[in-house]
Amino acid sequence: MTASVAFLGLGVMGFPMAGHLAAKGHDVTVYNRTVSKAESWVGEHGGKSAPTPAEAASGADFVFSCVGNDDDLRAVILGPDGALAGMGEGAVLVDHTTTSAIVAREVAAAAAESGIGFLDAPVSGGQAGAENGVLTVMVGGDDAVFARAEPVMGAYGRTIVHMGAAGNGQLTKMVNQICIAGIVQGLSEGLNFAVRAGLDAERAVEVISGGAAQSWQMENRAATMLAGKYDYGFAVDWMRKDLGIALEEGDRNGSRLPLTALVDQFYKHVQARGGNRYDTSSLMILLTGD
Repeated sequence: MTASVAFLGLGVMGFPMAGHLAAKGHDVTVYNRTVSKAESWVGEHGGKSAPTPAEAASGADFVFSCVGNDDDLRAVILGPDGALAGMGEGAVLVDHTTTSAIVAREVAAAAAESGIGFLDAPVSGGQAGAENGVLTVMVGGDDAVFARAEPVMGAYGRTIVHMGAAGNGQLTKMVNQICIAGIVQGLSEGLNFAVRAGLDAERAVEVISGGAAQSWQMENRAATMLAGKYDYGFAVDWMRKDLGIALEEGDRNGSRLPLTALVDQFYKHVQARGGNRYDTSSLMILLTGD
């Protein structure tokens, strides 16, 4: 199946995700706030670009968005030149931004008023997952809308799971970020301990990664953490944004998130040291003094 598709937001995730849609034969129109990025995408993948989200979305069967935060999403979807102003009845809007569940439900309600299907579908897997087309997609929204959109999301998603009503995709992403925060801090402490104990830390990782301590973070970040390399990957600024969303939701639903709150403050210290764009594995620098 091929479709007429719009993609709004061409950051480190959106750029390759839109590229996979084009590679699958979909007719893709892109929009990006920085016009040169959209022009670069068209030069690399074909398709076309539009000057506003509404124009990009006009006539599209599916509109995908992947922007920065709640306010960015409201602007590209609900604004006077937003996607809903251009979409036709029966089209489907899929948002891949990591946002609050509140704004996901807000957009879902606005889409429903216009006869448009909506899915909140945050992703996990980072830039590498987007570039390789193997993202995990956590989806909230109507069953029938999910059934329509799932084959199209398969262009860049390896694991695509429907989690229930609108907002549930975002809540699931919060669980993901809560777990990652604790894992990265534990890995940082373990690696630092190995070095200070005089062990061959890389060999220690090789041994324990075959047992219960194994994690994606260990497999993909331990070597770079030991090398002190953090100038890539998922930025600390974005992780703090995500953890802030989770902590606010925890206050609303009565969850106790003491470790998440602590690690969020550790990331604040990384920012204070100029590490705003460092990868999340940079928690290690607070232990090593680098």
